[in-house]
Amino acid sequence: MLTLKIHQDLLECGTDEAGRGCLAGPVTAAAVILPDTFSHPWLNDSKQLSEKKREELRPIIEQEALCYAVAHVMMKEIDEINILNASILAMHRAIGQLSETPQFIAIDGNRFKPYGAIPYECVVKGDGKYLHIAAASILAKTYRDDFMAKIHEEHPEYGWNKNKGYPTKTHREALKQIGPSPYHRKSFRLLPEQLKLNI
Repeated sequence: MLTLKIHQDLLECGTDEAGRGCLAGPVTAAAVILPDTFSHPWLNDSKQLSEKKREELRPIIEQEALCYAVAHVMMKEIDEINILNASILAMHRAIGQLSETPQFIAIDGNRFKPYGAIPYECVVKGDGKYLHIAAASILAKTYRDDFMAKIHEEHPEYGWNKNKGYPTKTHREALKQIGPSPYHRKSFRLLPEQLKLNI
């Protein structure tokens, strides 16, 4: 059973990102403040849930949250500042879009940069421990999946409707055959051969 939040007496937001390990598309983060009365039997880390369950939970979270926000950091910015900084920036942007200012921030993972003067805590595997982080993980994942499904229509050859930009065999094969698209992250090692020197 997941705990609602870290500090029961504070207005606390949970935040998480999706798409860090992808070769294409944005990194997407969500921030969620849940009411103290919130509970749902399905809510768990988005990676533990089926796509159908995540899609069913999304409107429930959106309707019941005190507030929520989702933000993308696109490929060009990822290439410029690196994926770790881009992930943190996406979380900062999502927090900045909340209609209420949190008194405390709970982050999934072990890396974050201060957001203003708001105190925070990083929680490894936090999406499997706290409801607000789990809710943020579901929003981040579903919004990013929607984005990947949309750009799949432009570039169906990479199979983004299924792999969401992750380095699957199909995705790598398409990269070998036709090279990268404008949605690929140029700073990422798209194919293992990029490491081999032609001497």
